[in-house]
Amino acid sequence: MQNALITGATKGIGLAIAKALAKEGINLAICSRNNEDLLLVKEALLQINSNIRVFTRVTDCSLRKELISFAAEAERELQSIQILINNAGLFLPASILEEEENALQKQLDLNLMAGYELYRYFGKKLIAARTGHIFNICSVAAKQVVVNAGSYSVTKFAQRGLNDVMREEMKAHRVKVTAILPGSTLTSSWSGTTIPPEKFVMPEDVAAAVINCLKMSAGANVDELIIQTTTEEI
Repeated sequence: MQNALITGATKGIGLAIAKALAKEGINLAICSRNNEDLLLVKEALLQINSNIRVFTRVTDCSLRKELISFAAEAERELQSIQILINNAGLFLPASILEEEENALQKQLDLNLMAGYELYRYFGKKLIAARTGHIFNICSVAAKQVVVNAGSYSVTKFAQRGLNDVMREEMKAHRVKVTAILPGSTLTSSWSGTTIPPEKFVMPEDVAAAVINCLKMSAGANVDELIIQTTTEEI
């Protein structure tokens, strides 16, 4: 039975991925900053599949000490981690000239550094095992600048670059690395919007992409997957 670690797994894309992995019988280590949310999600995941194990820990993924503690405890609880999903992220919309102080640093700490630190923690262990799959949930903003989200775009360009470095470093060791770049996705960030749901990517679409990547043959890796809406840009 495989074990997966997901950051930011109580809402949106992270929750959809957790549910999809639970259906596949994969044990889960999930984190969030809210313990009540974690308990509710754990219950929901066990209702989906009572045969899996679900480890939870309150964690602020922007803080290295908390993040590494979560990784270490998850590893002790589940014995090993084969699937790493760097999903936690922060979106602070504003142009660079108008944003608040430290907006770039706050987004870098979560959007880039959390994935970097977890790669540093698990990378050599995956190499030793000669198996595993790392997913970095990026954004189409990693390829095309969002004018009203300048610093966010910078962090997503950086995250995509980190993904590419990971992939090249892991390639010789049979560890897969995949960047998933969703377009506008209907999550709590869009709460209260009057835009019709069909104009969005759904979190379940991203989860389905993860599952399909995991089911590919040992020699096949999806380097990068862009998921866009079929309708006009939001």
